Amino acid sequence: MRNDTPPAAFEVRRATAADAPVIARHRAQMFTDMGELPPALYDPLLAASTRDLEAAIRAEDYVGWLAAPRGAPRQIVAGAGMQMRRMLPHPLRGPGGVLLAGGRQGLVLNVFTERAWRRKGLAGLLMRRVIDWAAGAGLDTLVLHASAEGRRLYERLGFAPTNEMRYQGDLHA
Repeated sequence: MRNDTPPAAFEVRRATAADAPVIARHRAQMFTDMGELPPALYDPLLAASTRDLEAAIRAEDYVGWLAAPRGAPRQIVAGAGMQMRRMLPHPLRGPGGVLLAGGRQGLVLNVFTERAWRRKGLAGLLMRRVIDWAAGAGLDTLVLHASAEGRRLYERLGFAPTNEMRYQGDLHA
């Protein structure tokens, strides 16, 4: 059941490199909540993500947004981000037909809301920021990997399943 707390009850701001630890914690908790992260890998993921996020935010390879209740800016309760990727030019079908995409792609990552703040519209609020920023930055495509819980929200925002497949063999052997 969704609690319709108005998005105006929250402040959203761009993430900085100093926010890397909270984004990393959200990332580790997101994978834990999805049942993807064994407990023994929590701390190593947290450390590696913090290090990589600090560098990626500084280089503007990662752009993120954080939400806090209005009047409590240090209480980060949700976040969403995007990793910038370069793809080769390719045809892209859109509402106006097929065009040649230059290859600028955003991979949406780390969409997470603290458990006590879920179902208040925060993920939608943050995703609209992501989409607006991507459009203004001239990205060609925006992609994400949806959890079962997030799929309906992403579909409402205009995301659709694609033909992507993932290799299930062992690349570490």
